[in-house]
Amino acid sequence: MNDYMEQEEEWDREVVLDPAWERQQKKTFTAWCNSHLRRMNVQIDDLEEDFKNGLRLILLLEVISGEKLPKPERGNLRFHKISNVNKALEFIERKGVKLVSIGAEEIVDGNLKMTLGMIWTIILRFAIQDISVEEMTAKEGLLLWCQRKTAPYKNVNIANFHTSWKDGLGFCALIHRHRPELIDYHSLKKDDPYTNLNTAFEVAEKYLDIPKMLDPDEIVNSAKPDERSIMTYVSSYYHAFSGAQQAETAASRICKVLGVNQENERLMDEYEKLASDLLEWIKKKKPWLEDRSLSEDTLPAAQGKMDEFRGYRRGEKPPKIEQKGRLETNFNTLQTRLRLNNRPAFMPTEGKMIGDINKAWKGLETAERGFEEWLLSEMRRLERLDHLAKKFRLKCQIHEDWSSGKVEMLQELDYKSLSLHEIKALRRKHEAFQSDLAAHQDRVEQIAAIAQELNDLEYPQIAEVNTRCQVICDQWDTLGALTVKRSQALDDAETVLDRIDKLHLEFAIKAAPFYNWMDGAREDLGDMFIVHSVEEIQELMDAHEKFKKTLPDAQSEYDSIVQLANEVVQIGNQYDIKCALQNPYTALKVQDITSKWADLNNLVPERDEALNRETYKQQSHEQLRLQFANKANVIGPWIAKQMEAITAVTMSGSGTLEDQHHYMVQYDSAVNQFKPNIDELEVISQRVQEAMIFENRHTEFTMETIRVGWEQLLTAIQRNISEIDNQILTRDSKGITEEQLKEFRASFQHFDKNHSLKLEPFEFRCCLMSLGYAVKEDDKAQDPEFNRIMLICDPNGTGYITFQAFLDFVTSEVTDTDTAEQVMTSFKVLAGNKPYITADELRRELPPDQAEYCIARMAAYTGEDAVPGALDYMSFSTALYGESDL
Repeated sequence: MNDYMEQEEEWDREVVLDPAWERQQKKTFTAWCNSHLRRMNVQIDDLEEDFKNGLRLILLLEVISGEKLPKPERGNLRFHKISNVNKALEFIERKGVKLVSIGAEEIVDGNLKMTLGMIWTIILRFAIQDISVEEMTAKEGLLLWCQRKTAPYKNVNIANFHTSWKDGLGFCALIHRHRPELIDYHSLKKDDPYTNLNTAFEVAEKYLDIPKMLDPDEIVNSAKPDERSIMTYVSSYYHAFSGAQQAETAASRICKVLGVNQENERLMDEYEKLASDLLEWIKKKKPWLEDRSLSEDTLPAAQGKMDEFRGYRRGEKPPKIEQKGRLETNFNTLQTRLRLNNRPAFMPTEGKMIGDINKAWKGLETAERGFEEWLLSEMRRLERLDHLAKKFRLKCQIHEDWSSGKVEMLQELDYKSLSLHEIKALRRKHEAFQSDLAAHQDRVEQIAAIAQELNDLEYPQIAEVNTRCQVICDQWDTLGALTVKRSQALDDAETVLDRIDKLHLEFAIKAAPFYNWMDGAREDLGDMFIVHSVEEIQELMDAHEKFKKTLPDAQSEYDSIVQLANEVVQIGNQYDIKCALQNPYTALKVQDITSKWADLNNLVPERDEALNRETYKQQSHEQLRLQFANKANVIGPWIAKQMEAITAVTMSGSGTLEDQHHYMVQYDSAVNQFKPNIDELEVISQRVQEAMIFENRHTEFTMETIRVGWEQLLTAIQRNISEIDNQILTRDSKGITEEQLKEFRASFQHFDKNHSLKLEPFEFRCCLMSLGYAVKEDDKAQDPEFNRIMLICDPNGTGYITFQAFLDFVTSEVTDTDTAEQVMTSFKVLAGNKPYITADELRRELPPDQAEYCIARMAAYTGEDAVPGALDYMSFSTALYGESDL
């Protein structure tokens, strides 16, 4: 027999009970029996009479034990009654209770003392035995429970189960401790026991479903109230409040599980929205970036397109980069929460996986690079086109000015009417023209080459260029053919020509090349140029200086030519020969030479001024290159250094996770404080692009590489913060210590030889062996245990194990979490052990939002014992953990 019975004195049939105690016990035990029998709509009024036939005694035992007793005898004879009572007493003895001096005959005969003793034995076994506090006996445990619950009340001192309850404050304190809204405890007075007792008994009956088992008069007027009566009544308080506490615990567990589920659903919805918005934005932007057309095929149109692209890069894209980082962080946090709470992994809508996002983002950046490269190429092409078009028109104009009237001149038949002397002179003139024609061959070839390059570069007005070029080429062919034909005609007459005017001939020979040289020099001095460096303009300056050094020789040549013309005039004037003033060998006149020479000398200082302006411009460009290079050569290594520092922090694992998180947050703040340097470099880069500077030999960095490095640095910091947050969440939710986490990290890093934060299968096998896992050393052998672990840590078959997957596995091996079975048990408590639960019970036990959450998702219960509105909490519990569908 248990200790709780051994501590009770044996029921002595010879001892006479105190009449007051006997009255108290009879009333208390009767009320206690009725509190259970009313479940069967049965009530007793007199213990002595109502238990005589044993029927209600058997019914009482079936109600309080939940078991079925042997079928009772229905006869009214004495032996029928004794048989029924014996069945009840035998059931009590089978429950481990030793009945001393209590027989069926005494109960059938209506012996009140024996009947009270039997009821007390039943109360001890079925109402008090289960009370256990710190491994004490039932009586001591019940007393300790009362003392602990009333400890905060200074005017209550529970030392026993008789005198300590006379003032009624003990009962009121128990009610107030568990249900403070039912009693205004502070208004009660110790010297008013009747009010205190009546208040406690009435509240307990009305709100706690505990019937009145005690009489305030008997308790107050008795020097020592009956201990058993008070123990019986107080045990009802214990059971009432322990049931409420159990329901509260069950409700708390369900609230926790539902809270986790609701937050996970919120994170899933947020991920879906962010992913949809980002993919829609990328889908909208890619066609724009893939468009390779300009509104006009002009340099200003290309520059306008570049301004629009720059605005996209600086204003529109950065928030999307931040959105992408937040999307990845939310996804990792959600997956960690699901793993820690035994939920299945989150699978986004098709096309919205992180891999899909990264693939779309990579496509966007590829389109960006292609767009920028195309746009810069277009700007170079259009700049080149503009320069070539101007150069083409200038050379065409010079050639057309020169060739004007030449066809008509070559078609003249004037030599047929001239004298022999004039014919010979005409021959010399034609030789000079041939020399002039050969000198213009290079210009015609340049015109054709420029036209061909304009065709290759798809110049918009190429039709006009081709037409003009074709006219010049056709004219040039005509000039060549006519020259050959005229030369042949003059050759025929040359045999008869023997007189020659040496001065005119010498003038013509000297004047034509000199005139052509002046044409070429004028063309060179007026030639437009495009350069991209100080060295290139310096080469032009050096060439110009070299040209100027030839001017003294040209001056001498000019003087000699003018001297020849002056000599002709002098001879003509001297001999009064008027026809001598006409040079038969050339159309050039000394005035032409003089005018062109003056024009040439005026162009030299103009060329000096143009070259000086371009030199200043290129020096300014060089300053911009140096300014960009100096800034970029600081920022680029700084970003690389920060990336190395972040990697070092990740690999070292020094300090607590909170320390690492604090350090990374500080690092994030420090990096963001460096942002003005990036903005300053962006401004310099814009100035460089606006100045049409395409190359910079002073630095290996471009604005694109700086941008990519900066974005990678920000992404790395946010990723590390997210990973540390997940490790903190794992540590706290799994209940592992900081030392365990450091041990796991040290083991992982020991085998991560290349510091990639990933383990190959062989490295992972060695790491598991170092931690004591029973895996085989030979990686070629069949190892089911290792294959099982690999399937858990690498479900997608990537061929490597990340630190987070490794941490999730080892922590799952040493910790425990809520399960579907635990949640199902909690719902069963709320449902009063029924296999179903009703909406009213959920609303009574759970907060409103979580109660409605359950009602909306629970399927209807279809069992044979279903009532209207019954809900199936079992399938709902398994669905919470992914074992079925909600």
